[in-house]
Amino acid sequence: MIIDTHTHLDDEAFDTDRDELIKSFEDAGISRVVNIGADLKTSRSSVALAEKYNNIFAVVGVHPSETNELDEKALIELESMASHDKVVAIGEIGLDYYWDNVDREKQKFWFIKQLKLAKKLKLPVVIHSRDAALDTFEILKQEINGLCGGVIHCYSYSPEMAKEFEKLGFFFGIGGVVTFKNSRKLKETVSYLPLEKIVLETDAPYLAPVPNRGKRNSPLNLSYVLDEIAAIKGLDKAYIIEQTQKNAHALYPKLK
Repeated sequence: MIIDTHTHLDDEAFDTDRDELIKSFEDAGISRVVNIGADLKTSRSSVALAEKYNNIFAVVGVHPSETNELDEKALIELESMASHDKVVAIGEIGLDYYWDNVDREKQKFWFIKQLKLAKKLKLPVVIHSRDAALDTFEILKQEINGLCGGVIHCYSYSPEMAKEFEKLGFFFGIGGVVTFKNSRKLKETVSYLPLEKIVLETDAPYLAPVPNRGKRNSPLNLSYVLDEIAAIKGLDKAYIIEQTQKNAHALYPKLK
């Protein structure tokens, strides 16, 4: 069975058919879906989704572009949410220098604070990193002791950079971008990476794979991601599904 390790099913894009969609996952061979918080509001809604559906699990945290909302009171709320049985990680946290709408030092400060929270709670982390490879790596290297692993979500850097994150023990989230014609670096990275370090993700409703690029994404599109990984690595799809499921359980030990 397939595990989608990164979605945003609480997004308003799913307001008209969320229940129907989630109920369709089992018939589509999707056993578990992990819903990711990007701020306090979506962290709360991720927990609510996980409470409502047996096959949904939650991640809570504040995206770097939303860290202006963070203070010590908010961190206490995150810690409280993270104590829920179905919260499997802290995320998505990290650095985003592409949008650069939050002071970089502030991003770094709250990135480290949330990493320390993950260590305190013995939870893995979901890392968002865009145009910030070296700073992300240096902070993770600095904070790696006591960290319970994690994943570089929507990995977008070079194979050489992947080797450095791999040394720290991280998994790599691979989704629809790998099907894009202009994703040469990512295809090279997928070719290089051991399958044991790859987890499947959609980032739904964003980044739908070809042939649905530009449309609303959902876990039902993971078959296209599987096709591309199989083609790049010359492996059987069934084997990829089996191994990435094991990887997802290793990444998120609280998945049942």
